[in-house]
Amino acid sequence: MPITQRDTMGGLAKGLAVIETFTAEHPRQSISDVAAASGLDRATARRCLLTLAHFGYADYDGKFFTLTPRVLRLGTACLATMPLPQMVQPLLDTLSDELGESSSVSILDGDEIVYVARAAQRKVMSIALMPGSRLPAFCTSMGRILFSALPEEEIRKRLALHPLTARTPMTVTDPDMLMERIRAVRAQGYALIDQEVELGLRSIAVPVLTARGITVAALNIGLPARGEDVSDLAARYLPKLLTVQAELKKMLR
Repeated sequence: MPITQRDTMGGLAKGLAVIETFTAEHPRQSISDVAAASGLDRATARRCLLTLAHFGYADYDGKFFTLTPRVLRLGTACLATMPLPQMVQPLLDTLSDELGESSSVSILDGDEIVYVARAAQRKVMSIALMPGSRLPAFCTSMGRILFSALPEEEIRKRLALHPLTARTPMTVTDPDMLMERIRAVRAQGYALIDQEVELGLRSIAVPVLTARGITVAALNIGLPARGEDVSDLAARYLPKLLTVQAELKKMLR
């Protein structure tokens, strides 16, 4: 049965939109910040924020709001019922120990990737990444892997959801050039990103496939940009990623 606009609660939708404006990059926000990020008017944003504070989902110091750990209740049940994080975590731990680099698995949500598992060896990014963290898909290795599994019309639709803002001088933001990069990822079976998310960060990713060859997630290794040529990274790291990919493929039906 299709859900229509008449079946939905506008107030709940606005409250969820407010919660989603809080990210690792914007953990502390004013009413004006939230209004601008959510597209709500200031009065509506204020009521939503004060409601969250009243019920313990946010802290308020008189000017800025921050979410509290109580918000984790909203996502814990989802992560607990997903078999993927439990399956991949031991493999990520082993992979990271062997390589001395951080590894992650993420899924696609709209035009963002959502981390579902992570094994961190060192802090490469300025923001802390953990299960539940989000990043734009268009400029991440895992995002391009996940986009490459979609029809091209769907990719363009998702790229158009939000402005493609450059995070560094090396970020590719032209939609046509991005489509070329995604086609190359689809053809070669892996994605390599050189400092498009953050200066000093490189990453290489492969798809997480089911036994039937369906892409359900992406697996990556993140590493600092050192003196080696970026073209050498595939030869160095891809075999280990493909080994983990093959192990997961046996487990995922």
